[in-house]
Amino acid sequence: MLSKAGCPKTMLSIQDALEAVEGRWKLLILFVLAEKPKRFKQIAKEVNGITDKTLSKELKSLEANKLIRRDVYDTFPPTVEYTITPHGLSLEKVLDELHFWGLAHRQKVIGK
Repeated sequence: MLSKAGCPKTMLSIQDALEAVEGRWKLLILFVLAEKPKRFKQIAKEVNGITDKTLSKELKSLEANKLIRRDVYDTFPPTVEYTITPHGLSLEKVLDELHFWGLAHRQKVIGK
């Protein structure tokens, strides 16, 4: 696709996809949630370097894009759990390809 000129609709769909998963953290959050549903602090612990404020913002964005679901349970204190949706799981091939590209890129640039 990169070697051929794309039509405006192609550019729009790529822009939509990038807006849904933009930034440093969203794909990492989805990767963490792919294993099983998790609570906020579990996600924060597994996504190294993310602040609570940023995690909160990213979770809201992922929920708005229907990539995750937020479930609130009637307990005291309330329990909140985040789950990846089937729509979020549809990014699995993208994450796989990004993983393989990242390995090749690291080898080419760093030599490791």
